Amino acid sequence: MGTNNLVFLEVIEWFDDSGRELVHRIPEEGSGEIKFGAQLIVRESQAAVFFYNGKAYDAFPAGRHTLKTANIPVLTKALSLPWGLTSPLRAEVYFANMKVFANLKWGTRDPVAFKDSELGLIRLRAFGLFNIQVIQPVLFINSLVGTQGVYTTEEIEEYLSRVIVSRFNDYIGEELDSFINLPGKYDAVAAGLQKRLERDFSRFGLGLQALYINAITPPPEVQQAIDDKSKLGVFDDLNKLMKMKAAMAFEKAAGNEGAAGAGMGMGAGFMLPAMMGSPMFQAAAQGPSQEPVCPDCKNPVSREARFCPACGHQLLVFSQCPSCGKNLPPSARFCSSCGLEQNKKPQARRCPQCGAENLADSVFCNRCGEKIE
Repeated sequence: MGTNNLVFLEVIEWFDDSGRELVHRIPEEGSGEIKFGAQLIVRESQAAVFFYNGKAYDAFPAGRHTLKTANIPVLTKALSLPWGLTSPLRAEVYFANMKVFANLKWGTRDPVAFKDSELGLIRLRAFGLFNIQVIQPVLFINSLVGTQGVYTTEEIEEYLSRVIVSRFNDYIGEELDSFINLPGKYDAVAAGLQKRLERDFSRFGLGLQALYINAITPPPEVQQAIDDKSKLGVFDDLNKLMKMKAAMAFEKAAGNEGAAGAGMGMGAGFMLPAMMGSPMFQAAAQGPSQEPVCPDCKNPVSREARFCPACGHQLLVFSQCPSCGKNLPPSARFCSSCGLEQNKKPQARRCPQCGAENLADSVFCNRCGEKIE
């Protein structure tokens, strides 16, 4: 932060010393009297959103920018006498940290229900890591930050974790038949889950840059049942092997001349096959791309562009419809695509079986695992 109150004009800038701040407001205590001609310094890893008289006017990329307000030094003080020398022309700058925030944790606080085709209803625990990045600073501030002066990853990590867990439950319910088939599919599950979550994150102006699954585990009793089933399978294979070896030995002995008095040359030192342990898998994701792309056609765009040069899609988003995701102008009361009134949010879905509350478009219940009709 760099405001100078000893001179008429301000130089406004901000440095993130903690490394965990997504958004930081200047002035920190609220709105202020940012003077006409104030200089705004924005770093390469930042974007600045200028609010004037309560409205977001524009987002500024990296560089030095001159702010234009109606607050003129000396004259403003004289005209603000009726308001106790406090100008009613209020302004503030929100700095959005555009870097990738890595190593955020997600996981099941309570086990999620999963209907396994072989094991029946089981409860699974899952946890991993994810990386996020602010891609629409105005939308992010308007939808999540609000009027908070500082907004950190700690304040959003728990909520995003719950969204990931809910979508994880829907994904495995639709794509996975049995937990026994899960090893070896961590990469595919992580990629499919990340693709499904892109819309959830984009509603808040966030991009999910990477998603990692560290482990998916059933309760101890289910693990014991799987181990017991594996042991039975091994013993069955050993029985088949011994029968095959015995048949081969009898065939060999019958083919040898004079072998009747010498007995059957069957050694007891059969070599047992090596036991194959379950391999461990870790999700791997490509490094996040720093080049901005159009959210509609995915073509590269410049950081300064307001519209996509390929498809004309609006790049600077002020708000989105919570129902269909349509980009909306700042003063829209109804969605131009689906007609939803913007002060009405989608209601959470309740499971008809157990009554548990789920996200608005959940497919499977987090508590009982039944499909929500």
